[in-house]
Amino acid sequence: MNRRPHLLIADDTLTAQCLQRVLDCEFPCVEIFADGQGLLDAVATSKPDLVLLDVKMSALDGFEAMRQLRKASPATKAIVVTMHDEPEYVAEALRAGASGYVLKWCAVPELVTAIHAVLNGHSYMTPSLGQRVVSTVTNLKSRPNSKGLTLRQREVLRLVAQGQTAKQIATALGLSAKTAVFHKMAIMDKLGLRTTADLTRYALEHGILSSTDRTAPPASVQFASSTTSA
Repeated sequence: MNRRPHLLIADDTLTAQCLQRVLDCEFPCVEIFADGQGLLDAVATSKPDLVLLDVKMSALDGFEAMRQLRKASPATKAIVVTMHDEPEYVAEALRAGASGYVLKWCAVPELVTAIHAVLNGHSYMTPSLGQRVVSTVTNLKSRPNSKGLTLRQREVLRLVAQGQTAKQIATALGLSAKTAVFHKMAIMDKLGLRTTADLTRYALEHGILSSTDRTAPPASVQFASSTTSA
């Protein structure tokens, strides 16, 4: 690229400031945002070349932020920079539109390499993740009737099937109780199911919850009630 690329960093930890400092010499136009919503507002206004973000952020998780930023600025690329090396997280990031996935403990030259690769129209993934991610994506695609649940929806579904309340799910996933209820309703709508018992059965049948994983009876009454009582 002839001009200096415009980069945004979205991360609510000290990592954002560290990234800005190490990238400043080569990429001086770097801005920091502490949450996903702030990032989206900036993307809609400035149309940056690249966004570096974590999958875990306040207000709006990284997966949903990537989906929305693609709508706000289709030309903007995204690289996930995170401590999560689980293949499921990588697969979900790729589905959400990430062009790169780099672990936070990688060396600075690797991150710079990833940025240049993505800015030049290529993709980049931390090498150690490669084969595990391919296997995971293949397995996810081969699961029957998965209905395309996102990673966050699978997390919520697993906890619902364990019998946890909206408040407990919100605490476990760093969400508000209202957001936890919203996710449950979205899952039910996507799967065409109507009760918590149906969700539990689905989770068991599709490997989201094992038969020994349940810790309590389904809390359908508590979860379906108002968020203030949850």
